[in-house]
Amino acid sequence: GVAKSVWEEARRRRLHVIDATCPLVIKVHNEVNRDYTQGYELILIGHAGHPEVIGTLGQVPDKFHLVSSVSDVEKLQVESTVNLSYVTQTTLSVDECRDIVGALHERFPNIKGPHQEDICYATQNRQNAVKELSRRVDVILVIGSPNSSNSNRLRELGEQCGIPSYLIDSAADIDPAWLQGAKAVGIAAGASAPEILVTEVVAFLKMSESSEVEELTVIEEDVEFLLPKELVQIESSKNSVPTMAR
Repeated sequence: GVAKSVWEEARRRRLHVIDATCPLVIKVHNEVNRDYTQGYELILIGHAGHPEVIGTLGQVPDKFHLVSSVSDVEKLQVESTVNLSYVTQTTLSVDECRDIVGALHERFPNIKGPHQEDICYATQNRQNAVKELSRRVDVILVIGSPNSSNSNRLRELGEQCGIPSYLIDSAADIDPAWLQGAKAVGIAAGASAPEILVTEVVAFLKMSESSEVEELTVIEEDVEFLLPKELVQIESSKNSVPTMAR
């Protein structure tokens, strides 16, 4: 999901655009545009500089505030306390977001929120899984990009649960010193981490002859979205591609 200015620039250059925005991010953009049209002043709960946040803030020209913490809410200056609404970045920490939403409702009792939570189901599921994992392991390895908001939240959550947690791009990033004395090592992955990276990390840890692998299932994910039609057409021409994305 990008700012409207990006779409406008693409049209100006007569570029062919394939919109691969996550439907859950589109939902947030639709909420922002609807509330702005109805005269609401808007608040986005998110992290400054994150690509999704830049795209969401760029949906409307003004009357849009970004808050990243409870202290931001306390310092927030708005034009009116009557017509206010908020949305959230989809990859936030569920617990962190809950605290900020609570602060917003405490300061602005009439504030309007989304009918359904904006945080991505995959983000919520992985955070719940890390909480459960932390009860069973001595170290947690989170597979994901340093730029990935939800991967960073998983590492932070592991630390908050009292377990040393490390963010890695691949098995090559693992420092053997992290694993010394650990009887059980937990592996978690960000929402967009390729399965092959998880497989490689598991293979690295299995190099120890005494290693055993146990898969922890907290919840089964069965949500699927259609791929952009342009990608379906391209892949169909190769006679070998899925038309769904998880």
